Amino acid sequence: MTELLLTARHAMGRKVSGEALVANDGFSARYDLNRLRGVFSRPAHKLAGQSYIGKVLVLDTAKGGVASAWMLKEMQSRDMVPLALVFNSVNPILAQGAALGGISMLAGFDADVTSLVPHGALVEVDPGAKTLRVLEGRAHQATVEAGSLPTVRFVDPR
Repeated sequence: MTELLLTARHAMGRKVSGEALVANDGFSARYDLNRLRGVFSRPAHKLAGQSYIGKVLVLDTAKGGVASAWMLKEMQSRDMVPLALVFNSVNPILAQGAALGGISMLAGFDADVTSLVPHGALVEVDPGAKTLRVLEGRAHQATVEAGSLPTVRFVDPR
């Protein structure tokens, strides 16, 4: 089996491993989450009803402003946070909230991370190396432009 290794342009936090919840959808701690129950609660969200606690969220983009940032810190105080956030794109306010909440984060890939990482796969987020590695789970076939091939690598473990 080959593994998928993706490289991000932006990273912070500690190295973590966990189950990936993947959706080509945005993320707002204020509008998408029920922070008391620990689930995605906006009915139109592609992860509606699923628990985010202790999961690696792999989503398209960060939405929201200051309220989302302070909510991540408040969620951390109750041990009800995702393990890590992985985005195609992120805004500075949510990056600040992730830092305050002690949540690892990767963002800025050369290919759509939501189409490359399988939902439910075991992944490793390594901010020090700026990498996301799929440890278990079938990697999706990727369609990438020639310019992004150096940062999207399939590794043969043999």
